[in-house]
Amino acid sequence: MGSKFTLFVAACAVLVAGCTPETEAPPPVAAPATPAGEVIVANRGGFIPEGIEYDQANGRFLTGSLAEGTIFEIERDGSVVPFITDAELVSSVGIEADEPRDRLLVTNSDRSVFQPGNVGQAKLGVYSLTTGEKFAMVDLAAVIGAPSDPPAYFANDVTVDGEGNAYVTDTRMNVVYRVTPDYQASVLYRFTGLPEGAALNGIIYHDGGYLLVVAGQNIYKVPVANPAGTTQVSVAEPVPGQDGILWSADGRFVAVSNSADAPRVVALRSNDEWASAQRAGVATLVGQATTAAAVGAEIYAVHPHFADAEPPSIEQAVFQ
Repeated sequence: MGSKFTLFVAACAVLVAGCTPETEAPPPVAAPATPAGEVIVANRGGFIPEGIEYDQANGRFLTGSLAEGTIFEIERDGSVVPFITDAELVSSVGIEADEPRDRLLVTNSDRSVFQPGNVGQAKLGVYSLTTGEKFAMVDLAAVIGAPSDPPAYFANDVTVDGEGNAYVTDTRMNVVYRVTPDYQASVLYRFTGLPEGAALNGIIYHDGGYLLVVAGQNIYKVPVANPAGTTQVSVAEPVPGQDGILWSADGRFVAVSNSADAPRVVALRSNDEWASAQRAGVATLVGQATTAAAVGAEIYAVHPHFADAEPPSIEQAVFQ
């Protein structure tokens, strides 16, 4: 989850009175943007699904909810069905389907942290992907040690490696947490010196033994066995406002830009183990999006609708 934007539209009309019979033609009105791919519109609004995942085993979209915490299943007809309702979930943000272990990993935060005076929270909820049964609720903030003054926490995105270790970004503390398969938490790496205005956001694991983490327009490579060796990925055309990231079926790194002015999904490739990366496709979206999910070979992005009462939607990204 990145910085959110509230859009304000101002309209101004000018009435001109005159005696001449000729009038100036009004300027052409741009046609509304049309989605290039499939769009699923939720049949209710207000729950603000910042995170999305596709459960391949059960063939369904799952979303989090910044406003309610509940994990919802979104049907193709737009039906919004509660899947996990847990009183401990305040704001569910990033979600990750760990299908080999029948787990759904949920970052559990509190969106009030972005208001003055609120500490927020950073927890990881672990549930059965099949039944929704809760396996664990891990307090990540408890392992920080000496926090900032005043402290503030926001568990954002989550990924999992082949052994079942989970890795979580904290947007307020700018740390990556590691949670073992038996739910022991620790701080893997603390970022310092990030560019002004940038904060940790999306995270994914690479089978080469490293994480890719985004903060603003930057991508960082974090070796799990040697996090002190973290480096910045050199990208010729950086993507501003990177939010959710994932691997596509063909191995491309896919990033959602949460820009309200130029919403899009950008694909990147690397030929040198992510020392550098190049653009490999762009999909324009209709409306601000935050995260995306892979559905076979396709990518679907979620539009949360932070700033209005319109129902959220899920849009298929069509790359050019």
